[in-house]
Amino acid sequence: MTRAELILQIQNKKSFLCVGLDPDMGKIPQHLLETEDPVFEFNKAIIDATKDFCVAYKPNIAFYECLGTKGWDSLEKTLNYIPKDIFTIADAKRGDIGNTSTYYAKTFFEYLQFDSITIAPYMGEDSVSPFLAFEGKWAIVLGLTSNKGALDFQMLRDGEGRELFTQVIRKTQNWGTPENLMFVVGATRSEDIAAVRNLAPDSFFLVPGVGAQGGSLEDVVRYGWNKDCGLLVNSSRGIIYASGGEDFAAAAQTEARKIQQEMELVLTAKKFI
Repeated sequence: MTRAELILQIQNKKSFLCVGLDPDMGKIPQHLLETEDPVFEFNKAIIDATKDFCVAYKPNIAFYECLGTKGWDSLEKTLNYIPKDIFTIADAKRGDIGNTSTYYAKTFFEYLQFDSITIAPYMGEDSVSPFLAFEGKWAIVLGLTSNKGALDFQMLRDGEGRELFTQVIRKTQNWGTPENLMFVVGATRSEDIAAVRNLAPDSFFLVPGVGAQGGSLEDVVRYGWNKDCGLLVNSSRGIIYASGGEDFAAAAQTEARKIQQEMELVLTAKKFI
């Protein structure tokens, strides 16, 4: 999916919501565990319930890999079920030497046909650039994450007082363009989003941490908005596990609709729609 197509989806859906598809076998409603493929049945119901309110889906690959070949089958069926006009993100956090990254890219871009993949940039340009070689595909580089351990390295300062995450943003922008490179920017450090936006004014941000992790949509918009919206705000647990009963899909729909309505107000106020 191109940048222009993504922007059009945001305008048409009046939403910049991304729904995380993280099927935890310990949280999937009991009645689905009796089906042949509980993971796919869960995802299918969530997609049916939320597809009118989101512009992206983000399966976290760990929830599928841990199930072996059956998990990969469930992932492939899920990906094929997602409507083609919705942006897809493989939350895989890959990042290895060039030749290995090339094969990771082939896996997620050619075999599975994802639109994008999250990338850990620690090993440098040759670990990221293979993902940028695929036309119409995106690398989403970990820039500033929302987890507690982010403080261990991302906030370390060099001799000139520059945080490591700011150097990552500066450097990686030289490897791609705003047409094929995004950044993961966590919602729980809202004021730091402004620092990333200053460094990457034209880039899209994938923003986890809103909802169950405590991030604020209002703050994300205040600090992260750009002329093209520039935001994909992810919610996983707050939507897909809004209920653990047989009404889980209806509860997910209610939560997704609520967030979409908040986003519509933002887009209207910004004169984006």
